[in-house]
Amino acid sequence: MSDSNSTDFSNPSTFILLGIPGLEATHIWISIPFCAMYAIAVLGNFTILFIVKREPSLHGPMFYFLCMLAVTDLVMSTSTLPKMLSIFWLNSREISFSACLTQMYFIHCFSEMESGILVAMAFDRYMAICNPLRYSMILTNSVVSKIGLAVVLRNGILALPYPFLARQWPYCRTNIIPHSYCVHIAVVKLACGDIRISSYYGLYDLLSVIGMDVFFITVSYTLILRAIFRLPTKNARLKTFGTCISHLCAISALYIPDFFSSFTQRFGQNVPLHLRVLIATVYLLVPPVLHPIIYGLRTKQIRGRLLQLFTHKET
Repeated sequence: MSDSNSTDFSNPSTFILLGIPGLEATHIWISIPFCAMYAIAVLGNFTILFIVKREPSLHGPMFYFLCMLAVTDLVMSTSTLPKMLSIFWLNSREISFSACLTQMYFIHCFSEMESGILVAMAFDRYMAICNPLRYSMILTNSVVSKIGLAVVLRNGILALPYPFLARQWPYCRTNIIPHSYCVHIAVVKLACGDIRISSYYGLYDLLSVIGMDVFFITVSYTLILRAIFRLPTKNARLKTFGTCISHLCAISALYIPDFFSSFTQRFGQNVPLHLRVLIATVYLLVPPVLHPIIYGLRTKQIRGRLLQLFTHKET
């Protein structure tokens, strides 16, 4: 392994990922909760996909969007955790330049894709509550497919500049990345040139994509709450709002860790590096772990199908 940090090169063949800088001695212990969370994420999201595929009554817009979210969670966690665990367990810190840029692309593409799917799910809740009579006419399978395709194309295209910009910079200082995965800002900070374009694009992407998604979700729930408060009885209001709880929890599972990670990365210079990296690492795992748990516990159809599978096995 070439650990030199003062070699002159313009395009390194490999980068060195440090894992959690400053906590190298405890990598084995840190890997235990991360490995457990990854196992829960994989098992939970595959269970969601299996149940929706097997149960014809779940073949509807809300569950199709949930399947999209599950696939996104699987790809996002798998793009980072296996390499991260190899660092923790095997001290395998090298990652090729191309693999690093590919990982960077997948991280930005699929983390923002999750946000887009949550917007689609907010629209689903809006239609179900505010326009229930037109729900099945508007949210047909064709429309759901087009919405899914639009989310994929939007984030797939917007994530492309990250690796292309990172590839064009000369890297003559070091090839050591003080992080557990190839996050964009950590990679381009190693460059010798003026990286303001990369920084500006990252900020633009964050504000335009996440900002726009949060705006649409806020508008949807403003209209939803207005419709709920117009219902005649308290029980009707509580029952209708209860159909939104899972989605609101999923939104919190994505945006709250995202906020803390973005805040500490951009404005937390006084926060220790190992804590910033730890927060950024946990951020990628929290949504894939919590989303299947939230929908498994809160969605009656999925919970019922799960109980049916277990009771059938016991008998």
